[in-house]
Amino acid sequence: MRRIRHNDYGALEPPAIGSWRPAKRVSVVIPAYNDQDGLDRTLTALAKQTYPAELTEVVVADDGSTPPLSAPGVRVVRVSGGWGRGAARQAGADAASGDVVHWLDADMILDEEHLEAHMRWHHLLDHAVVIGDTRFVDELGEEGTRTEYTTKTLESTRMLRDAGTSAYLLHTGASSSVSAALLRAAGGVDVTLNMAEDTELGYRLAQAGAVFIPDPEAKGWHVGPSTVMLRAKEVHRHNWSFLGDLIPDLRWLRGHPRRRWRVPYVRVVTEADGYERTRATVDAALAGTLADTAVTITGPWDVLTGDRHAALDDPHLDLRLLRNLYASEPRVAFAADAPASVAPAPFLLRVPAGWAPGADTIAQLVRQAEQETLGLVCAALTESGAGVVAARLERTAAFARAARHEGPADDLVDEMFGALWVSGAEFGFATGDDIEPPAGDPAKWRALATKRAAEIKELEAEVARLRAEVDDLSQPPPERPEPATGPLAALLKHLRKTG
Repeated sequence: MRRIRHNDYGALEPPAIGSWRPAKRVSVVIPAYNDQDGLDRTLTALAKQTYPAELTEVVVADDGSTPPLSAPGVRVVRVSGGWGRGAARQAGADAASGDVVHWLDADMILDEEHLEAHMRWHHLLDHAVVIGDTRFVDELGEEGTRTEYTTKTLESTRMLRDAGTSAYLLHTGASSSVSAALLRAAGGVDVTLNMAEDTELGYRLAQAGAVFIPDPEAKGWHVGPSTVMLRAKEVHRHNWSFLGDLIPDLRWLRGHPRRRWRVPYVRVVTEADGYERTRATVDAALAGTLADTAVTITGPWDVLTGDRHAALDDPHLDLRLLRNLYASEPRVAFAADAPASVAPAPFLLRVPAGWAPGADTIAQLVRQAEQETLGLVCAALTESGAGVVAARLERTAAFARAARHEGPADDLVDEMFGALWVSGAEFGFATGDDIEPPAGDPAKWRALATKRAAEIKELEAEVARLRAEVDDLSQPPPERPEPATGPLAALLKHLRKTG
């Protein structure tokens, strides 16, 4: 199986439509509500697909329509235990039996080669998410146009090959497909969402290692404008009220300096290794400038029973003190072992107990990772007989994708996303007496001052470079037969006067 770097699927070569023999089964899942006419048109188009009928099943998820929807020859499931698009999509997925789940809105008309175009990619890559080419038309028979947002995104990213971690933003329930196994790994559809459930699912698929592939040959048409096209401001007002809580990547929705969010941007994991040592690490992580940080402390917490024990001579005293200290802190969790993944959080930072990140350390590490979409940033802290002791910032999506291949995880992450070693001291890690106690907002001011000092240093270096260029220009020119004239001579004359 190909190893895809970031979202650059260009190394994959799908077969020409009609020239290959498919083997995977696809389940077309259509959530629908009170739209019998639209459903009839959609099912008529589906019946003409070139993908083998014996490898295709259609599941209509009726979201409480009155009267119930009719779809002869097609499996219809009624949504129960909830309502809305998220619940309907998941009800259809639960009933599906195919290797691939193909989402389809009930008002879409598909080109007859649409399913085949999608399925070519799924036979090449088990973590592909294929996005159909949805066009909007006034009436059937027209070529139609994409939305302005879709057009700009595809043009500026070489059809998402350069989209990096934001490729999921084009994931849509109108006509996209995903392997059933990848869908399960991502946690399925959020059944509580009635709008933007496809965007939120796309984000979690990305954290599960997905590669997003838009296929212009997977054509489909939507008659009339979409709700977003008609009521964009209202749709955004509605969706942005909850997407910031669920998608940490949407940084502009997390502008509040002290809010707490359901999904953290970074989850720090450290071990319970002495009360003071562990507390120094946890407190420093919680006091940093990156507000949406959470912490997991690993240890044998199950030994802390409610049985009678000596208050000061308890053999598990340090464990008990740590649990007491953070029992009411919602950003701290306790676990027996370090998690293999912190999905849907996009970053996991592993820090040895006793090492404290500075006020801006975590933010700096994330910025370093984001500059080149790195999958791993290791900060060297010290060296022991066992080797280098390091803190590790791991990108969730990178390690999820690496887990799909044979070989050492770090090497695979380096190949597909990139890895970097940095100095822990330069990034603000400290230990022992060098640890500064958390000081709340002043820590942010210190971090800001450090950032400003670095910016000033860069500007000073740029000024020095420009001065050197000016000095070179102001040197007397080589001997010439006649004095120079024109704009260059005027510029040199000006530079000499101004020094």
